[in-house]
Amino acid sequence: MKRVIYLYENSRRDHMLGFLRRRKLRQLRGSLDEVLLLHIGDTPESVYAFLDRLISEYRPDFIVHTGDLVDNIKLERRPELRPAYKAGLRKLARVLKASGAKLFIVPGNEDDPALVREFFAESVVEPGTIVEIAGKTFALGHTWRDVVGKEADFRLYGHNFKTIAGGLNAILGANFIFLPSGRVVKIDYPTGTDTMRGYKMWRGL
Repeated sequence: MKRVIYLYENSRRDHMLGFLRRRKLRQLRGSLDEVLLLHIGDTPESVYAFLDRLISEYRPDFIVHTGDLVDNIKLERRPELRPAYKAGLRKLARVLKASGAKLFIVPGNEDDPALVREFFAESVVEPGTIVEIAGKTFALGHTWRDVVGKEADFRLYGHNFKTIAGGLNAILGANFIFLPSGRVVKIDYPTGTDTMRGYKMWRGL
């Protein structure tokens, strides 16, 4: 059974608790001889600096992005925003590539797959892909439908607020997964992230 630790930062008190727990996580990262995977998804440009800090602090060995890389731009509905989307994609590529981590990128419905491949090349995988990392299997998708029913230790996805058995949803927070123990630490995105994504309330999409 996977152990999940939730770190909430939606109030001043929770922010302080989150800070203390992140410090503990840093100590855990330093003391455990385990591989660390970071799972993110549905990232508006407003969180890129936050992600950069997380990556710098915890130094993940693998990063999985499960789509909608520039989620403040709804390219599926606003294709005329492609130049702005490309500029945002360039910023995120700088952050992720500078990490030195092995990347897996799943294009989402608001992404331009050709542009994603231009920036991430061989790191791009199709929804439903299964990969093995440090003795654990991961089903990678953009939506829960891409991974539900897949035989895997972890099912990683995003897109909306749906949760499934054995699944980790990156829209709900950044997931750190220690391997091979399978311990999961979830850290909330900054306050206002859902607003930047264009969500007025939590809802199933």
